[in-house]
Amino acid sequence: MKIFTILFLWVLFLAQANAETRIAILDFELRDLTLAPGIPAELQRTASIKAMLEAELERAGYKIVAIDLDLQREANGGVGYLFDHHDSAAELAKNAGADYVLVGRLHKPSFLFAYIMGHLVRVNDGQLIGNYISETKGGDKKLTLKGVESLAVKIDNDLDKIYSPPPPKHSYLHKSP
Repeated sequence: MKIFTILFLWVLFLAQANAETRIAILDFELRDLTLAPGIPAELQRTASIKAMLEAELERAGYKIVAIDLDLQREANGGVGYLFDHHDSAAELAKNAGADYVLVGRLHKPSFLFAYIMGHLVRVNDGQLIGNYISETKGGDKKLTLKGVESLAVKIDNDLDKIYSPPPPKHSYLHKSP
């Protein structure tokens, strides 16, 4: 009987060790402080960040948990509410079965650069476990992706340490002599 108990505990330990970390990523919000806030290109860039981050974390082995957009809007008491109220973000993600929730923002104080920001919240207790900022220069999609990759590295460093961003593509390596 002792052997079966030990075997059961060993199998349980292995199952927990191999369990996927489940992350919910909320839609990023735009905080545009420029003289021309909310232009369509910035709204589109902001909307693309979530999908990019989901793809990077999924590629690393994290399980992405979807949260209904209507439920997110209902839980959001206004611009910045979920970003500042970790307990509310955790409750929203708990109902979806996530272990963690990332609440993100694109903060644009200038036309020259922006910050991709994220708060990683542990769902079971609503605690902020990561406050991340990645600076991007310009609005180019490739530069935004580099900022997202940087954010993924920071998130992974606080979680499972399994992510490695794709190697940079150097155009000077592909030129003919």
